[in-house]
Amino acid sequence: MKKFLFLAGINGAIAVVAGALASHSPGLSSGPAATVRLGGTYHLVHALALGLAALAARGAARPRAEAAGWLFLAGIILFSGGLYLLALTDAHIFAYLVPFGGLSFIAGWIALALAALKLEDIS
Repeated sequence: MKKFLFLAGINGAIAVVAGALASHSPGLSSGPAATVRLGGTYHLVHALALGLAALAARGAARPRAEAAGWLFLAGIILFSGGLYLLALTDAHIFAYLVPFGGLSFIAGWIALALAALKLEDIS
């Protein structure tokens, strides 16, 4: 089943990129509620991704899976945390954290995909 973990990693990275593209397109609803909702969605998805990284952290895959876990956590703090702080304070300085969180999410998904390649068959 490692192929599905690999595919989860690839699709997770693609989803974050697609979300970034969509959020910068005209017509997206804005305001504090939409900002918190976006942060919450990514927060929830990447909380689950942390669980996937934990499940993959064994044998030769462990270093890559651990890297994925730390990258997901960094992304949650920077992306979701930055959006939460932006919505709560309207201090636009927090918006500068968000892209670094998105990059952390993408890197985490790629690290998870690479961890899957190192796993023994997990079926």
